[in-house]
Amino acid sequence: MINVAIAGVAGRMGKTLVEAVSLSDAPLKVSVGTVLADDPALGQDLGLLAGVAATGVAAVAGLEDQASGFDVLIDFTSCASTLAHLEFCRRHGKAIVIGTTGFSDAEKQQIRDVAQEIPVVFAPNMSVGVNLCLKLLDMAARVIGEEMDIEIVEAHHRFKKDAPSGTALRMGEVIADALGRDLKEVAVYGREGITGERDSKTIGFATIRAGDIVGDHTVIFAGPGERVEITHKASSRMTFAKGAVRAAAWLAGKPAGLYSIDDVLFT
Repeated sequence: MINVAIAGVAGRMGKTLVEAVSLSDAPLKVSVGTVLADDPALGQDLGLLAGVAATGVAAVAGLEDQASGFDVLIDFTSCASTLAHLEFCRRHGKAIVIGTTGFSDAEKQQIRDVAQEIPVVFAPNMSVGVNLCLKLLDMAARVIGEEMDIEIVEAHHRFKKDAPSGTALRMGEVIADALGRDLKEVAVYGREGITGERDSKTIGFATIRAGDIVGDHTVIFAGPGERVEITHKASSRMTFAKGAVRAAAWLAGKPAGLYSIDDVLFT
C-alpha cells in the first residue's frame, strides 16, 4: 500500500484529491492531510471533509512530525508552500507530485536541483486530455505553424492567482520549441491601444478570470482563408486530481529524478 499525503486538504483541489484517491483502483490511501494552523478543518476527518467515507485520518497543521506517515506528497498549494514542502521531502527522502503553477525561473531551477536527490513529478497540468493536446500542438506547429498567426486563450475561475496559466505557458513553450523560437522573445501578453501590425513570429496570450470556470484553453492557428483551433475544456477538478493520483502511484519507488506527466502517461 502506498501512503499519500495531500497538502492543503481543506482547499478545493485538496478535497478533490482525497476523493480521487478513494476512487482509484491503485493501492493508495490518504494517510496525511495538511491545513493551515488556524483552519477550521484542523482535526477533521479527511474523508468527511471531502464528502466521502471517513478515513480515520485527521487533518494536521503541517508536515512536521509526519515524515514516517507517507510515501508520496501531492501538492497543489502555492509556490512558497510547495517549495517548503519540497525541502521537507528532500530532507526525509520522500517523493512529491507538484501541480502548483506560477513558479519563477529560479524556483523551477530549485525544483530541478532537488529532483537530483528525490523523485519529483512536476507538471503544469495533470489532465490526460491536456497532455494529449500538447502532442497535437507540437504536430500542428510543425505542419502549419510557420504560415499561421498563433494565439492562446485561457480562462479560469476568479480565485486563480497566476496568469497566464501554467498550462497556457506550457502550450506556448511546446509550439515555440517546435518552431525553433524562444517563447521569452516571441510571447505577447495582452494588447492595448495602437499596437501596429501583428508580428507573424509572435505567440499571443489572452487571459480570462471569471466565475467558477475550472479551466479552458484554446490555441488558434489562423491564416488566410482558414484557421485551426485546438481546445481543451475542463468541467471538473477531478480530471486534474485523477492525473495527480495516477502520478503518485507511478512515482512511488522510482529513483531520484525530475519526471513529467508524459513519463507517467506514455511510459
